[in-house]
Amino acid sequence: MTTVKKSPRRTGGGRRLFLKITTVIMTIFAAAAALIFVTPTLLTITNSFMSQTEINANYGMVFGTGSDSRTFISERINLKFIPDIVTAQQYITAFIKAPDYLLKFWNSVILTVPIVIFQTAVAVFASYGFARLKGRLKEIVFFLYIVLMLMPYQVTLVPNYLVADKLGILNTRWSIILPGIFSPYAVFLLTKAMKRIPSTYFEAAMLDGAGEFRIFTEICFPMVRSAVFSVLILVFIDYWNMVEQPLIMLSDESMHPLSIFLSKINSGDTGLAFAVATVYMAPSLLMFLYGEEYLVEGIAYSGGIKG
Repeated sequence: MTTVKKSPRRTGGGRRLFLKITTVIMTIFAAAAALIFVTPTLLTITNSFMSQTEINANYGMVFGTGSDSRTFISERINLKFIPDIVTAQQYITAFIKAPDYLLKFWNSVILTVPIVIFQTAVAVFASYGFARLKGRLKEIVFFLYIVLMLMPYQVTLVPNYLVADKLGILNTRWSIILPGIFSPYAVFLLTKAMKRIPSTYFEAAMLDGAGEFRIFTEICFPMVRSAVFSVLILVFIDYWNMVEQPLIMLSDESMHPLSIFLSKINSGDTGLAFAVATVYMAPSLLMFLYGEEYLVEGIAYSGGIKG
């Protein structure tokens, strides 16, 4: 009885065909998912250049601009990516005729930028200490950092409110900036990145007579620069979109950021809401697009080989 052997060439060809089909299917699925996620952003940007009349005609039943203010949809809406008439009237209203929106935008900048800069600076030095020092006390402190990082904002808001009240900084921007500067999130990420640096680098530098400051500036920081940029991007996006902290800490609405003010736009000003939302999204999108390579490289480095 003879046995028929399978051709290795035929088996390899079938495997390659299967991989090609799988790749095509996954590519189509990923493209479809990306299109679904990006559609709301594209609609917001393109609809911000529509006139209010056209928006009412397309989405009137959704936003309740008619006599019935309820959001019940009784007929199919018309999703449009390209306006019939392109107009910048909504942006003119937002920045010239109604300067409250521009004021809230700068409130967001004033609150977010100091937090991003100083939280990253504190995290860089604190992470170097956690990565270099040894001992039981360091492990306990770092464990407490992890515990604080795992707690949601809603849990830490009450202690922060009480501390801010005792310090006399309640209803000031410091009640948001100070807790943000000393947030443990960036410290945790950078500590993990610095611990990936091979210890032989530090030992060689110490044998050459380098001190801790020189080791930090010439060896450690250059090797985690991508991780630092990743932290900058993540912290910026996190605090740019904050809602709970300003609502609790700032009773004066004139200091509220744009993230809170967006929800208060009247439903009849839907076009204005689209324009303001586009302006609000712009810094986050630019940060991500500009620092995408740093973000990917920083995340990839955190999974590197520990020395």
